[in-house]
Amino acid sequence: MELFQILAILITLAAAFRYVNHRFLRMPPTIALMLMSLVVSLVLLGAGRASEAFSAGIERHVRGWVERIDFSKLLLEGMLGFLLFAGALHVDLNDLADSRWSIGTFATIGVLGSTFAVAAMVRGVTALLGLELAWIHCLLLGALISPTDPIAVLGILKRAGAPKGLETKLAGESLFNDGIGVVVFLTLLGIAGDEHAARPGHVLGLFALEAGGGVALGLVLGYAGYRVLKSVDNYGVEILVTLALVMGGYSLAGAIYASGPLAMVVAGLLIGNHGRRLAMSKEVREHLDTFWELIDEILNAVLFVLIGLEVLVLRLTGWYLLAGLIAIPLVLLARLATVGIPVRLLALRRPFAPRAIRILTWGGLRGGISVALALSLPAGPARDLILTMTYIVVAFSILVQGLTVKRLVAGGPG
Repeated sequence: MELFQILAILITLAAAFRYVNHRFLRMPPTIALMLMSLVVSLVLLGAGRASEAFSAGIERHVRGWVERIDFSKLLLEGMLGFLLFAGALHVDLNDLADSRWSIGTFATIGVLGSTFAVAAMVRGVTALLGLELAWIHCLLLGALISPTDPIAVLGILKRAGAPKGLETKLAGESLFNDGIGVVVFLTLLGIAGDEHAARPGHVLGLFALEAGGGVALGLVLGYAGYRVLKSVDNYGVEILVTLALVMGGYSLAGAIYASGPLAMVVAGLLIGNHGRRLAMSKEVREHLDTFWELIDEILNAVLFVLIGLEVLVLRLTGWYLLAGLIAIPLVLLARLATVGIPVRLLALRRPFAPRAIRILTWGGLRGGISVALALSLPAGPARDLILTMTYIVVAFSILVQGLTVKRLVAGGPG
């Protein structure tokens, strides 16, 4: 199937599901799209297993179509740069600076601590279930499931009404810990493929190159983009400049082994703050905002439809499903510990909003990036188990946590 046909089907499904939600369900769009896509996928799976005739043929055809979509490559090498840049454009840099210690702690120490905590608990649980994973595979699962997903978090926060300080912390953390999480995952994946890469100096070098290189590249791209935008006053030209910044910058990051996600976040923050204030007229700002909001809406719609369809490629055996269900409280427990301890310590210097730990824990959603990273693992039994566990945690995070976080923020039972 050609790329255009794949995109045509995905856009058609996204439009149909979005229409149904707008007219009848009135749920948060991203959650509704994933839910409807997931329901359709499960119906197809059930029909295919119940019948060997027509419905089974449809299920096999759709499964084969989904398998031909390289979800990992599509998200990590295509959509992610656009989504992170669009999300960072609307984050206030001054608010981010006020919460820099919290965001920095959650995005670095929090991700690393959660990676090891999840790995240790999953190692014990899978051993008890007779599904033993090597320690490096447990670490890979911890690395890909620990970062909160900026795409899911930013979409839900718009409607949750969280206190401004907590909203900034969650948004900032999700933008930066995503990049950090990808770097940790890729570093561990390199170690899994080369035992000599496990030397501490080599690991630190890889991490510094990816993370530090991504931030540095983002600063260069953001400044260069700002200078170009300041020299013209034409929204058509300036929108093309931001597109080139994202596409060219993300490609350059991959070529020089720097973190593309971190580069896009930093560049987006600079363009969205200094660029918006000092280099754009009111007309340009309006057109630029409209353009990137539209890009964000379309890509989000396609992404969450795809997440729902990915259930068709899972190995849904009883033990794998059980391991995934057990992983849900384990991931939440690790999140609680790696958020709760820093908040208690940071609260000694400045106050946090009421129920901050509960909101930060429950509002730290996982999303498509975790699934994409799991799909990028080499084929084998470990990948099948990690993918199934990841998908179940992500589905719970988006459908259950995403639907209830607004109620928690409002003060209801969480």
